[in-house]
Amino acid sequence: MFLLSELYYTMKVKHLVGAFLCVLGCYACSSPKTEVQSPDGHIKMTLTVDENGKPFYNVSVDDSLLIENSAMGFTAANGIILGEGFQVKNTTFSSEDETWTQPWGENKKNRNHYNEMTVTLEQPETGRILNIRFRLFNDGLGFRYELPLQRKMNYLTVKDEVTEFNLTGNHKAFCIPGDYDTNEFAYTTAPLSDIAVDMEKRIAKKSYESKAEGGLTVQTPLMMKSEDGIYLNIHEAALVDYAGMLLNVDDKQFKLSAHLTPDKLGKKGYLQLPVLSPWRTVIVSDDARDILASQLIYNLNEPCQYEDTSWIRPMKFVGVWWEMFTGEGKTWAYSDFYQAKPGITDYAKLKPNGHHPANTAHVKEYIDFASAHGIDGILVEGWNEGWEDWASYRKDRQFLFNKAYPDFDVKELQRYAKEKGVQMVMHHETAANAADYERQLDEAFQFMVDNGYHAVKTGYVGYIIPRNEYHSSQWMNNHYIHVARRAADYKVMVNSHEAVRPTGLCRTYPNWLAQESARGGEFETMGGNDPDHTCILPFTRLKGGPMDYTPGIFETRLSYYNGEKPNERVHTTLVKQMALYMTMPSPIQMVADLPSNYARFPDVFRFIEDVAVDWDNSWYLEAEPGDYITVARKAKGKNEWFVGGITDENSRTATIPFSWLPEGKQYIATIYEDGKDADWDTNPQSYRIRKVVVTPKSVLKQKLAASGGVAISIKEADKAEMKGLKTIR
Repeated sequence: MFLLSELYYTMKVKHLVGAFLCVLGCYACSSPKTEVQSPDGHIKMTLTVDENGKPFYNVSVDDSLLIENSAMGFTAANGIILGEGFQVKNTTFSSEDETWTQPWGENKKNRNHYNEMTVTLEQPETGRILNIRFRLFNDGLGFRYELPLQRKMNYLTVKDEVTEFNLTGNHKAFCIPGDYDTNEFAYTTAPLSDIAVDMEKRIAKKSYESKAEGGLTVQTPLMMKSEDGIYLNIHEAALVDYAGMLLNVDDKQFKLSAHLTPDKLGKKGYLQLPVLSPWRTVIVSDDARDILASQLIYNLNEPCQYEDTSWIRPMKFVGVWWEMFTGEGKTWAYSDFYQAKPGITDYAKLKPNGHHPANTAHVKEYIDFASAHGIDGILVEGWNEGWEDWASYRKDRQFLFNKAYPDFDVKELQRYAKEKGVQMVMHHETAANAADYERQLDEAFQFMVDNGYHAVKTGYVGYIIPRNEYHSSQWMNNHYIHVARRAADYKVMVNSHEAVRPTGLCRTYPNWLAQESARGGEFETMGGNDPDHTCILPFTRLKGGPMDYTPGIFETRLSYYNGEKPNERVHTTLVKQMALYMTMPSPIQMVADLPSNYARFPDVFRFIEDVAVDWDNSWYLEAEPGDYITVARKAKGKNEWFVGGITDENSRTATIPFSWLPEGKQYIATIYEDGKDADWDTNPQSYRIRKVVVTPKSVLKQKLAASGGVAISIKEADKAEMKGLKTIR
């Protein structure tokens, strides 16, 4: 199978090929096999209906079975069973090959090339119709359920989805446990037969919030590797008006099945026909780089819904944020009066607590830093009324989103930031009170526009209000989309935290720039992230969309601050923190450390100043889930290239070819590398900077320290700059 990261096209080609109708034997006791292949013929999906009218599918790669016969369908209240009693009524086939562009992303152009089969199933006894649509790409497949308008059904209250993914062996899995409210767990790497024990051990780093009911469950995206070297990733695409999917795991027979997130009444969805389920996705390759490069999940989402996207602009930003995590006692709250009530209490009469960094003078220092270093924006957390008692689940309003604390001068900071050429980034922590956030949403966005804010970081820490919902239940999934769509009406970009993990909807709503929805950088101050954590996330969480991981921490030991967290530390070298800007791609990247720490390392900070966040092309050069990733990217609209490489707890030598550079020229590569004695634990700040000349024929052998990295910036060379520099052959 070829490397998908090299599929880039210079012109749009779109054609619909061979649409035709195949009418199969409709009323036989069981139906003949129905097959569809990927465009390159490597992947084949077969649908059968057994003697009881149950539909099953299987998937093979190069004639080797990948997914054994697996059940399909779902059940609903009132005795509606849409998983048996079916006969194939008809089958249609079509193909498509198009190239589409995104306002931002890893590649300017993306190819959407698939063969499609839609099978119409009918229950003769009830007259009910269920369509199952399959799309096979060269790197995997997606399928979804479609219920058209019909006289025999209208409303459905979902009880269960019976979709199965029956595997062929005891694959190595990279997974986190099933939970309806959080994705912020440390990853388990183990054969499926061993994940139950290992996940429970990992709970020590982050406990359950709302553990999934029933037996053993894991979250998606689920990354796996078979014993014969096949990589597969199971997730979902286009999660709209539906519950988020976990996976039940039979760790003896290696069978997986859909586990929909219920609400707290136990209902897994309220649907009215016509219905389109999310796509169930399987990405597959014998090359791990293809998993990272795959655009399959984006391709299964609807195209951009906005005519004008010129206001959507990728950015880097600093923030009044990290200093609240370092253990120095700084806080989001203005006062210590826990009975303060937003909109009622006169905060100007309260005694300030003296450790509230979201104040006008301090924010101006961040604005000055951002302006001096060409950083686009500044986030300020803790600016608005409500933080004194924000986590309470026993009230119906935690925050106001248009009322600043007395020490935060909104108008003055707007003026000062504009004068310095810096954008203010809004923060809307909702304390998971989505109901009240929706009530305030228009007023909150208008306040942003009136005061020069065009991007917002939203947060959903805590248990959801409405109190019968979870973070991944149907109502909440619709809420996140509502926020993104309403934000677009005000030309506001959204970076959501603690939301359901993404499913590619940023293609449809590209102002939804990024999400957290996983264990991010802040957890380095709360038990830490294992050295392999960021070698797993691009294969799992990031398959659904960009993550606001918050890289760029240069002072990795919290003992430096002489605060309350002397034993906490970031589990990387300093150089790996820079490489994360490449290996954890996002159109909105935080420059997360304190300005004072960057001032101590101005030479390496240059890379963060220079690195892009939006790209024309990307090339994955090396990859193995949980072990290492090396990637090269070209900055959008510029003749500038960057390389980032990371490794897990094991030091290694990366092999970095430069064959992706344009032919006929020489280039200067500035290499930011781990020092010879660098180690994430014992000497994380050891680094070296060197310049070399490279050509498309060059191959660099680059040493990476334990949990270390390499970051390289590349530009076209002239003779004067090349003088005295070594050329990499």
